Amino acid sequence: MEEKNYPLQSEKRYLLVKRTAVVLLAIFLFIYGLMAIRNFLYPIAFGLVLAYLVYPLTRWFEIKGIHRILANFIVIMGTLAFITGLIIAAYHIITPISIDFADLTDKAIDNIAEMIVVTAQYFGIETNNVGESIRNQLGSATEAGGEQLGKVFTATTNTIVAFGLLPVYIFLFLYYRTKFMYFLLGLAGRSRRKKMVTMLREIAAVMVQYQGGVLLVVFILFFINSIGLWIVGVQFAIPLGVTAALFNFIPYFGTLLGGAVPLIFAFLVEGDPILAFKVVILFIVVQFIENNILTPNIVGGNVKINPFFIITGLVAASMVWGIPGMLLIVPFLASIKIIFKHIDFMKPYAFLLGEKGTEKHSIKMDKFKRIWKRVKKKIKK
Repeated sequence: MEEKNYPLQSEKRYLLVKRTAVVLLAIFLFIYGLMAIRNFLYPIAFGLVLAYLVYPLTRWFEIKGIHRILANFIVIMGTLAFITGLIIAAYHIITPISIDFADLTDKAIDNIAEMIVVTAQYFGIETNNVGESIRNQLGSATEAGGEQLGKVFTATTNTIVAFGLLPVYIFLFLYYRTKFMYFLLGLAGRSRRKKMVTMLREIAAVMVQYQGGVLLVVFILFFINSIGLWIVGVQFAIPLGVTAALFNFIPYFGTLLGGAVPLIFAFLVEGDPILAFKVVILFIVVQFIENNILTPNIVGGNVKINPFFIITGLVAASMVWGIPGMLLIVPFLASIKIIFKHIDFMKPYAFLLGEKGTEKHSIKMDKFKRIWKRVKKKIKK
């Protein structure tokens, strides 16, 4: 009997291997496609995300009796004017650093050379003409860095050109939103229509809450970072504070990346290790405030994604789409989780993407409050 089962088992193994190979090939081709036409895709993705953000305002205008085309036009032009104003304001804030950039670079090179010479002397290494040689090497590296910066600027220019169609995409998503909804309802079928409507509403709520919340958090961090850097005594506190806050559009790594900018400035340009240490302490405090007070209360709890998938998603998105991918990955992960939650056989994947199942091991402000209440009760006794 066992010998007769061998062909059947072999066939099952063959089918399993074949199915696995097809799935892996499909994933590989999908990722390759995302990378190959990313300049075409990510403006559309940003258009979809931003259309969700401005939808409540567009809907408000339509309720007031304004035609959809005019309402979309007013909202998009107002949004563009607001973004342009922010860019101009940021440019004027950061300009003082750009004006003195050459002098600051020379100062940083001198400080690095001096630190290397002092370290070499401490270990008894001869330092004849070492300082001058290091300055020349760093100067050459700075020039090479300038050339690389030019390439980055060219790439950024290409990105800006690609984003030139962004207002068009936003307008089309807003204008055809009813048509898209009926299309999705048609795919869902009559029996699943109610579930589809609920799912679309949840996605819209998460998109708006996440994007609006992140914008408000970054705006608050403009002030917190700038005031904090001014208190600890860093030059150009406002430009550095604004630059550091802008990194917070990137989840998890934003505060660390943003804090690295004033840290490098304090250590290399100002050449003050004590000041650099103060900057480290400052951004540890900022990280705590942002993670435990600002983001939970402003962004809200709807975007409850497992940190493991946020971090791996950020790394993967940066490999596929670069910085645009890092900005988009969290709202798209949240949307995918909502979709999985409403499909019976995909619910385990929604559970995997979410935070449920680890509540007793998590570190949250509520737990600290409960512990503090217990301590106060014991002290009173």
